[in-house]
Parts: sequence; structure tokens; C-alpha cells
Amino acid sequence: MNTALISGGTSGIGLATAAVLLDRGWQVAVSGRDEAKGEAALQQLGPEKAVCYIKGDVSRDEDCRNMVDETVRRFGSLDGLVTSAGIYEQGLLENVTPDEVQQLFAVNVYGTISLCKYALPHLRRRPGSIVTVSSDAGLQGNIACSVYGATKGAVVAFTKSLALEAAPHQIRVNCVCPGDVETPMLEKQLRDHPDMERETMKEQYPLYRLAQADEVAKAIAFLLSEDASFITAAALPVDGGLTSW
Repeated sequence: MNTALISGGTSGIGLATAAVLLDRGWQVAVSGRDEAKGEAALQQLGPEKAVCYIKGDVSRDEDCRNMVDETVRRFGSLDGLVTSAGIYEQGLLENVTPDEVQQLFAVNVYGTISLCKYALPHLRRRPGSIVTVSSDAGLQGNIACSVYGATKGAVVAFTKSLALEAAPHQIRVNCVCPGDVETPMLEKQLRDHPDMERETMKEQYPLYRLAQADEVAKAIAFLLSEDASFITAAALPVDGGLTSW
């Protein structure tokens, strides 16, 4: 049975990915900072299924190491890693504080790097697969999120470079680049910026709607699976055509 570790697995895209993988027979460890959200996620995913919660903050290197080690301890192996933990901050560069810059990079970039670093020795034994989570902002410029875009662009570049490094070990490394997704993160964005409206956001998309979390999750599950056995170093837009305008 395959085993996956999903950071940010207690909500949004990460939680949806856990549900998809569990339905396909995987064992799944979901990680996150909030124990209450972790327990709620386990109840939603189904306590009878092969799933566990591991508390951890991806901005802390030692927590990333523990997430990987604890997954292997509980399930015996690691076949897939999904780095879904991330934060979003919107604002003009002149208004961004140094602490906000540091936090965005600590979670979105350094957390991704640390998890991949500690997962690689275990993935070599299988061999396994990694899927990182970037954004449409990692592929093209977005207004009022230059630092966030920089972190997600870094994830794309890191993914492509790591894929070449891991290829001799038959480890595939890809990333998904979603647009706006109906998740708690989007709800927070709309609350924080009352001038933004969901209907107006939809108008930016050729498909004229926002993504559901499970639509991104299915793309992640595909990239993890043997169905994508000859795909590596790809940055897959899951954005309803947004980056093709």
C-alpha cells in the first residue's frame, strides 16, 4: 500500500488531496499547525481509514524532519510527498513589512525545501514521487502580490531543478499551479479585502468559475500515480485557462 505525507493537509487543497488518495487506497499522513483542525480533518476523512495527523509547522526545519520521520514510523514507508502548506498575503510592495516577507518565504519556500530534503532518502527506496503546490502567480505576474508571487515562482524553479537532481533515482518531481480555489484561504482573502467579489473573480477565467479543491486534488493524485510515470519537472496549470489569456 502506498503512503503519502501531505503538508497543509487539514484544510483546502491538502485535505481534498488526502480524501482522493484515501479513496484510491493510499495511506495518508496529514500535517498542520492546529491540533483541533487536525482532529476535525481526521473525522471528516473517516477515522476508520488509514490516515493520521501529525502536528507541525513547515516554517520550522525540525518540524519538517519530524513530519517525515513520523510518517515513516507510523506507516513503514513513504511513496509520495505533497507540499500543500502555504500562506497568502496581498498588498502593494511598499506596504509589505519585513516580517511578512520572511514569513511568506519561511512557509511557502523554505518549508517546501525542507520537506523535500528529508523525504528524498525515503523516496529513493520505493522510488516515490513529489508534488509541490505553486500558483498561477508562480507563472505570471499578479497585481498586489509581488512577494507572494516571488515565493510561488521560487517553488516552480525549485521543483524543476529538484526533478533533474532526483531523476537518476527514478523520483519524479512536479508541481501544480492552481488559480483561485474555493477554500478557507479564499474565504479569508475575501473577508480581508471587501472590495473583492467572487463574481468579479470568476470573470477572469475562461471557464467563468473558480476551481473546487477536489479538482486540484485529482491533478495532484494523477501526478503522484503511475499514470504519470513519464512526467517530471512539469508545472501544471490547474487554473481554468487563466494563464492562457
